[in-house]
Amino acid sequence: MTYGGRRRDPGAITIETAHTLDRREGPYGEVVLRGRGEDFEIIANGCFLMDTSDGRSERLLVDAALDALPGGLTGPSLLIGGLGVGFSLAHAAAGPRWGAITVVEREQAIIDWHLEGPLSRISGPALADPRTVILRTDLIAHIRDPAASYDALCLDIDNGPDWTVTEDNGGLYTPDGLSACMDRIKPGGILAVWSARPSPAFEDALRNAGFSGVRTEEIQVARGVPDVVHLAVRPA
Repeated sequence: MTYGGRRRDPGAITIETAHTLDRREGPYGEVVLRGRGEDFEIIANGCFLMDTSDGRSERLLVDAALDALPGGLTGPSLLIGGLGVGFSLAHAAAGPRWGAITVVEREQAIIDWHLEGPLSRISGPALADPRTVILRTDLIAHIRDPAASYDALCLDIDNGPDWTVTEDNGGLYTPDGLSACMDRIKPGGILAVWSARPSPAFEDALRNAGFSGVRTEEIQVARGVPDVVHLAVRPA
């Protein structure tokens, strides 16, 4: 199955003029919600993160993780790292196969845009789903919580292991960070990480951290190298 990418070069968008809907200063810097025609964009510290023009990347992230889980597993638990524009959450909650769905988002502004702002049109039904829980916390802090345990981790907080939004996020992709991810995944569970470009070095890091079945699924984009989802299994 082929999915389209969602990260776009803002310099390449010329059809509609963007206008700022909200701008917040938070503990991790500035976050901005912009409207462009019928679509919305999220900008963090001047870095274009994502928009609502195409949610196929987010669906691949969730579907690839679900497909990689052991057959016969009933109601697997899911952690989504990064609420973003809400496509991953909306897709996960749209079907019956996932059990508990936990979303970790550190930016209060992004949560507000979903709870009481324009992004509720994407995430509204998912947020009302009793399986859904939103945690306002830093993902790296959460994966160090020994009480947390999931069948699948779907992480999309950066443009990839080699292109982080903030310097602190780099700790997620280090041996220590990947070890913490391993600890949060149940045996036989799956780690899925979105990236704007393939990263052979990250694949090696996953193997060195003890993950098995390391592979990538490509997401075809209009131009340039494909986006990918990195997949890795915690051995049973």
